[in-house]
Amino acid sequence: MRRKRNYKREHKPDAKHGSVAVSRFVNYIMESGKKSIAETIIYDALDIVAKETKENPLTVFEKALDNAAPIVEVVSQRVGGANYQVPREVRADRRFVLAARWILEIARGKKGMKMSKKLAGEIIAAFKNEGEVIKKKQNTHRMAEANRAFAHFARRQ
Repeated sequence: MRRKRNYKREHKPDAKHGSVAVSRFVNYIMESGKKSIAETIIYDALDIVAKETKENPLTVFEKALDNAAPIVEVVSQRVGGANYQVPREVRADRRFVLAARWILEIARGKKGMKMSKKLAGEIIAAFKNEGEVIKKKQNTHRMAEANRAFAHFARRQ
């Protein structure tokens, strides 16, 4: 049976910064369809980033996403009755998704602050190549490096 075709989506830029990355990030933050609250959170976070770094918040945000995005990951592959963790290069759209998901996951895991402050802290940390998001990326790369021997099992795409 054939798989359903997955069509590429056209993403519209956000209203304030005109960035597609920010609008996609707003959609990841959004819970229960409350987009205006998600927009408020991200815009407040970007204002905090601008205040603390004294740089353009959009470039800081994009650099942070780029720093947090993994280049390789491991994928479970069944070969002859055994499952192997096969390292595979990450596609560009998945890199963005993973970076955004990791930044949000770590920001949501912190306690005792407003979400915009937690998010701004994670964005600044990722921008400086430090923090938990970068550790997560390094762990992913370490796993891929450790399983490099199984790279020949990777399916051709």
